[in-house]
Amino acid sequence: MSRFLFAFFCISLSIHAQNTTTLPENTVSPNASLSDISWMQGNWSGEAFGGITEEIWGPPLGGSMMFSFKLVVDNEVSFYELGHIREIEKTLTYELKHFHGDLKGWEEKDEVKSFKLVKVDGDRVYFEGFTFEKVSDNEINIYAQIGNEDGSAQEVTFNFKK
Repeated sequence: MSRFLFAFFCISLSIHAQNTTTLPENTVSPNASLSDISWMQGNWSGEAFGGITEEIWGPPLGGSMMFSFKLVVDNEVSFYELGHIREIEKTLTYELKHFHGDLKGWEEKDEVKSFKLVKVDGDRVYFEGFTFEKVSDNEINIYAQIGNEDGSAQEVTFNFKK
């Protein structure tokens, strides 16, 4: 099961989807700050992949916003993600690591999945392969490019409510 989940959650940026995008070649991320995404702060829950999802975002502090994500299927933790969005050199970077339900990491010890900022557009913040959208003060969407075992990719919508 873990190999399937890893393959399933590998990010494939070769396909452009409706709500996600990539940074064009030979361009740099635009200026942005954590205030552009501070609305993510809070405890969020939803449903995806046949289970219950929970995502918790802390407030901007120390140049980052930290988060945790948990997927529970059939009353058992399927996996966790831990990460942050950091302000680095006047822009934002989204970074994360995956863990099995027993907290054994998916990535190598020092490996971190990192996604560059593409643009900030009103209530949407675009990173490579991920888009964060404020629907209202009590609802957000996260769009993610998810890789399939066959090498294809699809965009998945995570809808969360406070």
